[in-house]
Amino acid sequence: MAHGDITHIDIPVGDLTKGAAFYSDLFGWQIAEVPGFEGYPMWQAPNQISGGGLAPRSEGFTQPRSYVEVDSIDETIAKAEAAGGGVVMAKDNITATSWWAIIVDPDGNHIGLFEGSTGI
Repeated sequence: MAHGDITHIDIPVGDLTKGAAFYSDLFGWQIAEVPGFEGYPMWQAPNQISGGGLAPRSEGFTQPRSYVEVDSIDETIAKAEAAGGGVVMAKDNITATSWWAIIVDPDGNHIGLFEGSTGI
């Protein structure tokens, strides 16, 4: 994937098992936990391109969130802030070679950022 591509979509669910059954049955998604990411089942669409995860619903995470791949989270955050956006969650490690962060645009939309490679 390249800078600017949507790489991942997280869907908040109250019950991971029920959520996995719902989306698997509805769309034919393959849903499974990946070693190292227990408690976060990942989904793969039949096109083998689209994918994401089912994440526990929380007060700050009630709607699906798209993640955009970027060359540099630090540079993207700086550009977002200069353009009137902000940071909801600072850059954090996913693996030794990947990071994520969440920004907010001037209209209040939360967008996830992804940098690196998970090696999955």
